[in-house]
Amino acid sequence: MTERPRPPLTLAVEAGPGAARLRLAGDLDYDTSEQFVERAQACLAADPGLRDLFLDCSGLRLCDSMGVSGLLLIHRGTASRGVALHLEHPPAFLRRVLDVTGTLRLFVLDGAGQEESGPLPVGTRYEPVPPSGPSG
Repeated sequence: MTERPRPPLTLAVEAGPGAARLRLAGDLDYDTSEQFVERAQACLAADPGLRDLFLDCSGLRLCDSMGVSGLLLIHRGTASRGVALHLEHPPAFLRRVLDVTGTLRLFVLDGAGQEESGPLPVGTRYEPVPPSGPSG
């Protein structure tokens, strides 16, 4: 039996004045959580005036314990800088995992149950930010 290749995690960054959005698509797990944390930390480092970091989870298919650990590492980084960490469109499985672990309260939940995320905030121009280096 041939093993199917695991779907990768795709990360896309949009940045604007005082805010950044990191769009996640795929699996947030042992193999991808380090890349995820590095990209989020790069967003924080790129803008000292950042007030909000939005994680668009609408394309997330899976989040294991390493994915939750990555979310908590990112929360630690945002909290120490006074940056609000928003989870946009978190799938039901992610909300459940965060609720069971008692960590749901650490995140601002945006757009739960909505289909698509729009620009943040309205009228702000966001531009794609290329990856900081090769991904593994």
